[in-house]
Amino acid sequence: MSGLRSFWAALPTEGRWLLSTIAVQTLGRGLTLPFTIIYLHEVRGFDLGLSGTLMSLIAVSALVVTGPGGSLTDRFGARVVLLVGCGAMVVGNVLLAFATTPEVAALALVLIGINFGVAWPAFNSLIAAVVEGDLRQRYFGINFALVNLGIGVGGVVGGLYVDVSEPGTFTTIFLIDAASALIPAALLVGPLRHVSGRAEHDEDDVDAEPASYRAILRRPAVLWLTGLTFIAMFVGYGQFEAGLPGYARQVAEVSTQVIGVAFAVNAAVIVLLQFAVLNRISGRRRTRVIVVMSVLWAAAWMLVGGSGLVPGTALAAAGLLSFMGVFALGETLLQPTVPAISNDLATDRTRGRSNAINAAAFQGGAITGPAAAGFLLEHDLGEVYVAIMLAGCAGIAVMALALERRMTPEANGIGPVAEPAEA
Repeated sequence: MSGLRSFWAALPTEGRWLLSTIAVQTLGRGLTLPFTIIYLHEVRGFDLGLSGTLMSLIAVSALVVTGPGGSLTDRFGARVVLLVGCGAMVVGNVLLAFATTPEVAALALVLIGINFGVAWPAFNSLIAAVVEGDLRQRYFGINFALVNLGIGVGGVVGGLYVDVSEPGTFTTIFLIDAASALIPAALLVGPLRHVSGRAEHDEDDVDAEPASYRAILRRPAVLWLTGLTFIAMFVGYGQFEAGLPGYARQVAEVSTQVIGVAFAVNAAVIVLLQFAVLNRISGRRRTRVIVVMSVLWAAAWMLVGGSGLVPGTALAAAGLLSFMGVFALGETLLQPTVPAISNDLATDRTRGRSNAINAAAFQGGAITGPAAAGFLLEHDLGEVYVAIMLAGCAGIAVMALALERRMTPEANGIGPVAEPAEA
């Protein structure tokens, strides 16, 4: 607790405002995230295939707007872009709450995806504008834990509240999700109205344009970090909504109740261990922390593979639960380090675009991961599926070590961060 108090005391006032409402903001998302496809299919009566296609619009639209969102963040500031994202989120959830046709649902989900696409690079840029150095790495980690706390609590509450025979219960949770987006908007027009998240230029450099995406991607460290992020999302979060549940049901033959408990284990481990992990990794090479994460994730996927060897048994259930615990420990290593590296490699003028590149890699892995998993599991290639996940974990370790040779020690978390040269 003393470490948490010292962290809070070290934060500037703006950082405290940003962090203080994260769990409440994400509570609304937790209410709706697990139940949106159920709402579309079982409440609104859309075909399951159509419902899945509609759900994909979130990720696709987010990917489309991520690039422009990063450019707008560098040009107008993170605060303005975040306010636009909050507006899209509010309107999207209100539309979805009353959507009775696929067209209205599609528009609603596109708006929600627009929020995710522009909010990620803008929010990370805003954090980087307020918090620096090792404190920034700790901030990203604690923010991640609070996000999981909000989503986890929201998922539990939503599961107890919604009822497919009562459409009004789903309308209520989407309206709550819309209302939760008003909280960050209130902060941005209130106590954080003076924090733009936009780089200040010298008077004689006022006409200088931020570096282009092409110029940023020419930097070897950025390329390696982008590839690492894509692979990590492909073998990680890209499997959470499709591959992992599909393997658990079709190959390991565990119950839906066990799957639900496994996701709760994941959130609990992150919330309970994130701060302790942050204390252990502070001052260590971030790339080496990522290597340790890749080893943990490989061990986790081996547990999943083992559960497939004893389908329908208590051992299979234990394997899935253990996977979620070990995988979550790896997440507590990944989430503080990758955003911190991305922002420490960026200049103030390129921060929005640098975060957008990282966000696009995340979204790309989250889109291709389920597609690959669906193909492999549909063709009864469960062993190949696990083998690919293990190969991906090995690839993460190799790429982390390659990244280490192409970045400064300061950006790797073992010294004061020096602003890099303009890309």
